[in-house]
Amino acid sequence: MRGLEFGTHPDLLVGLEQIDDAGVYRLSPDLALIQTVDFFTPIVDDPFDFGRIAAVNALSDVYAMGGTPRTALNLVGFPVKKMEIDVLREILRGGLEVLKEAGVVLMGGHSVEDDELKYGLAVTGFVHPDRFFTKQGIRPGDELVLTKPLGTGVLATAVKAGLAPPEAVEAMTRSMVTLNREASEAAKDFHVHACTDVTGFGLLGHLAEMVAACGISVEIRASAPEILPWAEEAAGMGMIPAGCYANKEFRSCMVEVDPGVAPEKVDLLFDPQTSGGLLLALPREEVRAYEEALEKRGGKAVPVGRAFKPEDPLRAGKILVLP
Repeated sequence: MRGLEFGTHPDLLVGLEQIDDAGVYRLSPDLALIQTVDFFTPIVDDPFDFGRIAAVNALSDVYAMGGTPRTALNLVGFPVKKMEIDVLREILRGGLEVLKEAGVVLMGGHSVEDDELKYGLAVTGFVHPDRFFTKQGIRPGDELVLTKPLGTGVLATAVKAGLAPPEAVEAMTRSMVTLNREASEAAKDFHVHACTDVTGFGLLGHLAEMVAACGISVEIRASAPEILPWAEEAAGMGMIPAGCYANKEFRSCMVEVDPGVAPEKVDLLFDPQTSGGLLLALPREEVRAYEEALEKRGGKAVPVGRAFKPEDPLRAGKILVLP
């Protein structure tokens, strides 16, 4: 998009100038609009589960901004001449189930004939214009907390190869169809300095967006994030998605890996996630209380690292991966 001129407006609070999960537009002094869109090709074989995963993934950007999703529009690309129309019906049924769970109204949508199946949603939500989360704002002394396990990318690759055991596919699906609603709602009672959802750029890629040009550095403990069952084994077998290599190449200049970290652990930290958890930066003294608050809501928050101001200014913006 280099060279393109984007319109500006005093009520556009988050737009294309910022690297963030969704746009935010102020409607009134106490109400702002959040808008986002996301769609992709199937990551699992079951059409109903694919619909659920795609819907949860699309809603996640609103939750990552600290907002409440309210309406949605379906986006469909479907190979009418190659697939039975009942497949599409099951995908839409899965999406509708998630929207009902989230309290979101489906207002319509748009479909096109496509050689490759695609499904997702455009989502609108609301938030107070003074109380939304962004990726920017992380501070020295903050703890980094992750609310879902990693590994969906390598497991999806194993699924495509027909090698993933059923229990691994079940655990992966269960994680991907879990809304980030509870993690977001619980966070509203704390001083969240920065927040994003971990998706296609992997944990380290999205963390890089949080620390770029902010004058601080972060440490990530490779052993800290929860890993989905069999994902580490899949990574060790070389079931690495192409997106993982792209993520590494793009952010390698910002990431320093301790020699004691196993290669498969690094792969999982760069692994592109689908419908991943929230990554939040909180004051250290609030982390335990947030963990307890999310646990009461049925979720789990895991501290995975910390932010600090480096002594050498030239090392600002670096991500240190420790064992």
